[in-house]
Amino acid sequence: MCIQINRMLKECFWEYDFTYDDIMQIIEGSDWRKKSFLFEKILLNSTKMIKDLKIFKHSDLKKLIENYKIPQFNKEYIFKRKNIAEVYFLGKELLVNELKWVA
Repeated sequence: MCIQINRMLKECFWEYDFTYDDIMQIIEGSDWRKKSFLFEKILLNSTKMIKDLKIFKHSDLKKLIENYKIPQFNKEYIFKRKNIAEVYFLGKELLVNELKWVA
């Protein structure tokens, strides 16, 4: 897990002075504002988004995904990434046409 979080720090939090312990405290803590911030940074920036989102407890991740509002900036990109997370973690319908299997 340490290697994964160190990579996430470089990819998602390069502009912040976060440590491994900071990330773990957020994940294990009860501050939903901080968890939402962490979730959004991973959702938008991680090259291994699915793997990295698994650091959250499933119940927390479900709440984070369902409550995340897609901003207008970069809307299409963010919609796709959120939908991938919804499909993988929540079993929701895939809405991204270019990712659907053609039968």
